[in-house]
Amino acid sequence: MLEGKNNNILFSDEILELANRIISRYPEGRQKSALIPLLHLAQAENGGWLSPEVMDKVAGFLDIQPIEVYEVATFYTMFNLQPVGKCVIEVCRTGPCWLNGGEELLAHFEKRLGIKPGETTPDGLFTLKVVECLAACGNAPVVQVGITYHENMNPGKADQLIADWSDGKERSHTNPYR
Repeated sequence: MLEGKNNNILFSDEILELANRIISRYPEGRQKSALIPLLHLAQAENGGWLSPEVMDKVAGFLDIQPIEVYEVATFYTMFNLQPVGKCVIEVCRTGPCWLNGGEELLAHFEKRLGIKPGETTPDGLFTLKVVECLAACGNAPVVQVGITYHENMNPGKADQLIADWSDGKERSHTNPYR
């Protein structure tokens, strides 16, 4: 069972309850199967990123070795291992997106935001990432912000996305488990 306090890292009662429900779905000895959902919860609860301390706490929840958590967190681009902005813009870099303007779209985001992939704007609002296939190839190029897909993207739509976030109009929920 999860507890809220460990290594000065706190999780809300709501998150602890949800995490315990997720873990209870798996048979004894198979709780590691809850790792990805727990990493999503931990990331959402801790400012959108997973510090080593947070990953260690997740390992403790699941009674697994920390390296098992690090292996998963470093493999998937959906997990952030450093602080990120409130709006994480993930640009698909696989073939269909690139063939349909994804490379130019990425360059447009870089120019408009003044950052490169992996960086965050000085105001802490935007982080830009490149990711592998977002599985919406028929509507390429695709950008993901939180749990929202933005398909058939172009520079004009990119400018609108930036404007909406800058004006506070858009705040897609970043936690798919809530």
